[in-house]
Amino acid sequence: MSPTRPRDPQEGRRRVLAVGVLGGLLLAGGLAACGDGDGRSAGTSPSAGTTSAPNASSFSGTPPPALASSASAAISSARASASAAASSASARASEFEASVDAETQRRSAAAEKALKGVTGRGNALSEVAMTGMPRAQTGGVLAVLVTITNKTRSEASYAVRIDFENSAGKVVETRFVGAEHLKPGKKEQPIAFSHQPSEPKLTPVLAKAQRYQVT
Repeated sequence: MSPTRPRDPQEGRRRVLAVGVLGGLLLAGGLAACGDGDGRSAGTSPSAGTTSAPNASSFSGTPPPALASSASAAISSARASASAAASSASARASEFEASVDAETQRRSAAAEKALKGVTGRGNALSEVAMTGMPRAQTGGVLAVLVTITNKTRSEASYAVRIDFENSAGKVVETRFVGAEHLKPGKKEQPIAFSHQPSEPKLTPVLAKAQRYQVT
């Protein structure tokens, strides 16, 4: 039986040190495997369904440029449409007026002149009546047929003022018609028409009617 070799104290220390280093490496590897890819612990990572609240301080209170531009374009388009409607109505009224005849226009100017010095509503309201005309006959414009009847025993001329009022009772437009040298018992039917668009709707009102003598 061979004699037992005495144990080297240094060798024992080296073994303990090697085991300690190996254990530390294994522990570090395990901890790294439990973490996520960006170095955060899996236990502290946010859940997939969590969302962050918007920062209220980032809201300026003004619409985005594209929305503001769209609103501006809509307003410009509406104004252009309204202007085109007014222009179209005026053109149709002028065409209809021209189709009546130039003499009617001359009498309209004469009636306006005759009413300049008249106070109140005039002396011939009972000799004047109005009837609305179908738009199909007037090119789509608002027009009224004014019937002037000489109920006196003498020849007379007449001047009539028609106001076109809106729903609030405000006069939007005024037209003048007349009849000259009308024999007793005879009547004439001039037409008063508006140059305004069809909307908003206007109401024709007999404002003045004056009987006068032409010298």
